[in-house]
Amino acid sequence: MARAYSEIAFTPGVRAFQKRMGSRENYARLDHVDYRGDTLGPTEAEFIAARDGFYQASVGENGWPYVQFRGGPAGFLRVLDQRTLGYADFRGNVQYISAGNIEADGRVALILMDYAQRRRLKIWGRARLVDEADDAALIARLEDGNYRARIERAVLISVEAFDWNCPRHITPRFTETEIGQRTQVLHAEIAQLQQELVRVARRVPLAPLARDQGEVPDGGGTVPGALASVGSGSLALIVTGIRQLTPRVRAYELRSPDGAALPKIGAGAHIDVPLHLPNRGEETRRYSISSNPARRDAYEIAVLREDAGSGGSVAIHASWQIGRQLFCQPPGNDFALHDDQRPAVLIAGGIGITPIKAMALQLQARKTRFMLHYAGRSTREMAYRDRLERQFGAQLRIYAGDRGQRLDVPGVIAAAPAEALFYVCGPVRLLDAVRDAAATQCVAVERLRCERFHVSARPDDLPIQVVLHGSGRTLEVAAQQSILDAVHAAGIAAAAGCRSGSCGTCAVKVLAGIPDHRDSALSDSERERAGLMCICVSRARSAALTLDL
Repeated sequence: MARAYSEIAFTPGVRAFQKRMGSRENYARLDHVDYRGDTLGPTEAEFIAARDGFYQASVGENGWPYVQFRGGPAGFLRVLDQRTLGYADFRGNVQYISAGNIEADGRVALILMDYAQRRRLKIWGRARLVDEADDAALIARLEDGNYRARIERAVLISVEAFDWNCPRHITPRFTETEIGQRTQVLHAEIAQLQQELVRVARRVPLAPLARDQGEVPDGGGTVPGALASVGSGSLALIVTGIRQLTPRVRAYELRSPDGAALPKIGAGAHIDVPLHLPNRGEETRRYSISSNPARRDAYEIAVLREDAGSGGSVAIHASWQIGRQLFCQPPGNDFALHDDQRPAVLIAGGIGITPIKAMALQLQARKTRFMLHYAGRSTREMAYRDRLERQFGAQLRIYAGDRGQRLDVPGVIAAAPAEALFYVCGPVRLLDAVRDAAATQCVAVERLRCERFHVSARPDDLPIQVVLHGSGRTLEVAAQQSILDAVHAAGIAAAAGCRSGSCGTCAVKVLAGIPDHRDSALSDSERERAGLMCICVSRARSAALTLDL
């Protein structure tokens, strides 16, 4: 008795080639064996049940083979009995090449891979299609209630032969679940070390005010030492990790001092962190939480050092070290992600990747379709780029200026699914380009959600005079200075949040003068009827303003 697979696979031409290459003698024994190898046993059944995909070859009427990858939840290819396999045929790209080939010529060959263990199983069989109307019970048997996909038909395969292949030349590859299983002990050890780090940091005394600890290079004074606490909020956090993402961007990991779970957040969330500025005292700066929103053990923020900015990022880079304790207000969210299954188009420019990264992670976790477009001046300056490429693969498009790559905003808008929502974060020019392209292509305004990180002064901005009605003081605001910065520099308390005109925290009432509104937070009613303006970005059309401060 011959092995079934040798009868099928070892055609006269194959046997002649084996003979010519000197391997025919090794395989000749398969023509005279006791085990035919055409019925699946427990080993094969267990292997098949663990697979979440397989490669299937079919034959077209013109004689050309066609190989397709079939994917689904683990075990979607079912062993119905020792000689029969079945799977639900989910709706795909509606080309129906495999279905058409099977209907014309039922011969198929399957290869099932276990890359992690370097194992592969080859199966030959004859397939046939079964519509739901013909056998609803079979469709129900093959259906997976936890896998949301439309089933069009069932495919039944009568097994003719199978063969286990050798592991040679199989490169080990691991799924996310397999990596998690193999690194579980490592993560437990890391968590234990981080908890010990927090405990050690809490026992270290506060560093004194000294020029070699926490000095801001362009400041004119010193800030509290690296381990000093700052802020008055209800949420205590401690810096437990620092990573240099790019030459100018650092990521800071923040945890609870006692290792407790942090407040739950969603993608797009931000946190206002307190800091100490030379000669100005304590202020806050708002940063998006870029880490996975599902995490409760730590938040991560990424801070771009802007030497020509308002001083906050420079102070953080200079003074934050591991062990620095912060008392913050709980996180907020002015840029929340939708909670349904509509697809998303994510567009990030520069440091605007931080909330967009968290959105991509949340969308991926809930299996919502999305595309991420990330533009930057150079690959070297693009924070998280390498990590995003590994995490999202074909769902990510990189546009690096040093590679001559340019983000085609109108093209991105035009290629998006009709029901997609757009999330955009980056400089004003990127937001304006997206809004213009969306308006040109008649994209409903409610499908467009934007957050900006930085608003630069305009070249034609002029100095303005600001009268503070409450204190009776008059401030001269320089052309490249925001009203908010001038107010803070004068030692006058004023609420602030995003500093980009997105949140409305700094809005004050205008008592006299004509404001030049440049924010995206206030409504027309708040501007015109309530007379409010956001002093972090807006300026004046008149030579002077009087504010209710």
